[in-house]
Amino acid sequence: MTDASDHLSLGTEFPPATQERWRKLVDDVLKGAPFETLQSKSADGLTIEPLYSRAPDAASIAARAPGTRWQITQRIDHPDADASNTEVLHELDNGADALTLIPAGAIGAHGYGLAPTPDAIERALAGVHLDAGIAIALEYSRYAPDLALTLAGLVERNGLPPAAVDIRFGLDPLGAFARHGRSSAPWREQPPRIASVVADLFGRGFNGPFAVADGRVIHDAGGTEAQELAFALAVAVAYLRGLEAGGITLDAARRMITFRLTADADQFLTIAKFRALRQLWRRVEQSCGLTPASAFVEAETAWRTMTRDDTYVNILRATIAVFAAGVGGADAITVLPFTAARGLADRFARRLARNTHFVLLEEAGIAHVADPTAGSGWSEDLTGKLGTAAWALFQEIEAAGGVPAALEQGLLQDKVAKARAARERALADKKDALIGATDYHHVIDVPVLDVPRVILPDLPAAATCEPLGPVRLAAPFEQA
Repeated sequence: MTDASDHLSLGTEFPPATQERWRKLVDDVLKGAPFETLQSKSADGLTIEPLYSRAPDAASIAARAPGTRWQITQRIDHPDADASNTEVLHELDNGADALTLIPAGAIGAHGYGLAPTPDAIERALAGVHLDAGIAIALEYSRYAPDLALTLAGLVERNGLPPAAVDIRFGLDPLGAFARHGRSSAPWREQPPRIASVVADLFGRGFNGPFAVADGRVIHDAGGTEAQELAFALAVAVAYLRGLEAGGITLDAARRMITFRLTADADQFLTIAKFRALRQLWRRVEQSCGLTPASAFVEAETAWRTMTRDDTYVNILRATIAVFAAGVGGADAITVLPFTAARGLADRFARRLARNTHFVLLEEAGIAHVADPTAGSGWSEDLTGKLGTAAWALFQEIEAAGGVPAALEQGLLQDKVAKARAARERALADKKDALIGATDYHHVIDVPVLDVPRVILPDLPAAATCEPLGPVRLAAPFEQA
């Protein structure tokens, strides 16, 4: 038999490709222009090179096991509980294996959401077999802080063993404080409450996780990747301290906390961001004297890049975002329906959101390989740089007294505002583009459900800060 290498000798007739030879070719093309013109900068000021060599001795980052699919998560956010229940059953019948219950006032509600009442939660889940391999994620709303206990009670009334259900209870008062700028109690009173609820749920047999560190509030407000990572990390550490103070061991407490980040159409930075989060949390665990364990990380596609007018472009952005989150190791991914900026999504928009997963999972096989960018020069470089920048900001937040103090002092809001202003200037000056808004703008009307937005009352506040409200970068370019 002829050795296959005998037929593959063409490459040996050329000199080896090296960085030096490539630089010489580039310099010839640049004709005296500085090499730095080929570099670019991220919003955090990180240098992105035009070409990278393979990173030596790189190791994969522990996330989803090879071949394990991420959870196909669909939003349940119709203000009418019975209408939400209809969508719940439809989603589960058509391939979704996870649901996010979004009460009004939650970070991800965007003007809609289930009525924040126990009755609405029970009606929305009517007929659902919660022990049939379905994951439920509950978003936190300051208008109904006890919904986690409501959900637990529903499980028990149905006679289900708590350990048989997969529920992420989503306690996140710090995320709510950052989003709304108001809290019913000062932070010093909240850790005992969180620890009490978690201990109650855990004692009843629920596995959790129970709290979530949600970085979306930073991304939605226009923040950078490092700012989102630093905020999520600082919130997780605050919950870790609170649970430990409530008598829960650190080893148990760290397993009770999940993370939620935004995935956007910047494919490379999104992949690096999700990888960097796991490295940052690993560093926290090691600082606590713990052997690192893989955290559960959720992703949702970006609100701030949604366009109201040229809505179909949102499908492309969401597809890139899901790809990047999946490659970055997200355990569960939620796709915002492409019409979200216009109103509450109809069934067609919801179906496209759901099917985005199937194309990438079933046709592209994105989940077959664990951490597929490990060792790639650009991925290792950006992951490391993002981690370094996020850790520096995390230390700054800690030095200010932690997340609550940093929010009350305006430290985070000031940094996010500067990053948002820089993005908006770049779009206005045509240095950046948002397709469908700044470039190739077309007004395309699409159907949405005729459902009014939810009007929420003001609640008494014992602590306040400047809210980190969500923005859409396309808004200034859209026709009235």
